[in-house]
Amino acid sequence: MSDLTLRKHARFAGVPGPVLVVVMDGVGIGRHDEGDAVWLARTPTLDWLGQHALSTTLRAHGTAVGLPSDDDMGNSEVGHNALGAGRVFDQGAKLVSEAIASGALWAGAEWQRVTGRAKERGGALHFLGLLSDGNVHSHQEHLYAMLRRASEEGVRTVRVHALLDGRDVPATSEPRFLDALEGVLAELNARGDRDYRIASGGGRMQVTMDRYNADWGMVERGWRTHVRGEGRGFSSAREAVETLRAEQPGVGDQNLPPFVIVERGAPVGPVRDGDALVFFNFRGDRAIEITRAFDDEDLPHFDRGARPDIAYAGMMQYDGDLKLPRHFLVSPPTIERTSGEYLARLGVPQFACSETQKFGHVTYFWNGNRSGKFDEARETYVELPSGTLPFEERPWMKAAEICDATIAALLAGSFRAGRINFANGDMVGHTGALDAAVLAVQAVDLQLARLLPVIERLGGALLVTADHGNADEMLELDKKTKSFVVDGSGKRAAKTSHTLNAVPFHVYAPGARGLTLAGGVSKPGLANVAATTLTLLGYEAPDDYERSLVDV
Repeated sequence: MSDLTLRKHARFAGVPGPVLVVVMDGVGIGRHDEGDAVWLARTPTLDWLGQHALSTTLRAHGTAVGLPSDDDMGNSEVGHNALGAGRVFDQGAKLVSEAIASGALWAGAEWQRVTGRAKERGGALHFLGLLSDGNVHSHQEHLYAMLRRASEEGVRTVRVHALLDGRDVPATSEPRFLDALEGVLAELNARGDRDYRIASGGGRMQVTMDRYNADWGMVERGWRTHVRGEGRGFSSAREAVETLRAEQPGVGDQNLPPFVIVERGAPVGPVRDGDALVFFNFRGDRAIEITRAFDDEDLPHFDRGARPDIAYAGMMQYDGDLKLPRHFLVSPPTIERTSGEYLARLGVPQFACSETQKFGHVTYFWNGNRSGKFDEARETYVELPSGTLPFEERPWMKAAEICDATIAALLAGSFRAGRINFANGDMVGHTGALDAAVLAVQAVDLQLARLLPVIERLGGALLVTADHGNADEMLELDKKTKSFVVDGSGKRAAKTSHTLNAVPFHVYAPGARGLTLAGGVSKPGLANVAATTLTLLGYEAPDDYERSLVDV
């Protein structure tokens, strides 16, 4: 059993009041230009913190959060893993790539199970997931590798169910991903004895990829589309995207409705008894519900009808505590001894709060991809239900309600260590609506202004940061020239994905004298926040944690 004790800090007893980490989701440090909603926003509180608090910047992407390279943008999952764990772990994208490159994936029992089922029963091998190179939930190269390997191993029939991105990649870039996929399928079909096709699809915010039980209707639409082959029919995925866009001018790929590919009036790829299916997303939050639809014997959320007898596998295990899915191709990172677990074993009362869209991030991901609490008696988790209207129509989201709940808990003295997430910068940033993103950032700044006097009154500490950038780049930039990309109508193209930018980090501890920023920490990242929190609580961080960013 791991040692879960912490030494008291040799020189600092900790601040007398509570220590609260605030994650401004998607609020990075941009170029201070016309596309930077964070810079355009009126943020007197953040400005004040920059002048009066201990302030620096943190790396929140690429290798700093366990992704394959520094060309990979950060995301909320890996960001909260790093914030909670205090260390950097190799994440899903890197683990899957390595398993493919080494051949471990193909040698694994689960890959042999799904390909074997398709060959032995004469059925199809289905691949369902996000068709994208965003490397946040999935990567198209992983899909291509599996398609080619399936063909090498003699799988004759394959169907791909393509979820359209437009969120981690440019908003209307899906045709190039579809064209590339069709090229791979054509290459494999050229053998003459292969039947590899796209069978269905739809925008990721319309079908299949719900999270945190926010909208099971999305999952039901996905089930009907991918499994039962029910829905509006088209002769190809490209035709579907072009037609649906023409009917809804300005719609992004992520919001395109579901579609089914048909031939002679019938769907080409419903899921039938004897088939096998791989859900090829590696990230867990938007994979759990569709996995439950395939894995659970009883599902109360919608009527599945006759559930086909298939071999199902996820790319990874998405929830280790719930054992979802039961079968998976690549083992996820093992993240143990998180800061939350250490504090729970010490009996430190903890508080976590966000709205539905990010509630799992301050709980499940923060705790190392672990469901539930370490200590039911000393941990309080508060979830505020997210609204159902488009985020750009309500850019303030539930920021005020999160702040209300947090202030109430602070004043009640119910916790010593807390973390909250304001989802606004990320969720509104993903819409591509610049003006709404400005309002989203301002809404967060207003809530920070409410927290400062409470922290001062209680003699606590406030740590303000972000898990990655998003609202800081709301217009697409040309990778070479760094100028704004202009679309066919002459307008600057909206950007809906995360950024590679650093994020702010402010430590406001008005009752602690003598605190300074730690020297000698090269390129600090999100993983340094855990040790910093422990310092402010009066503890020495574990030896293998990234260093604290404050000296006492």
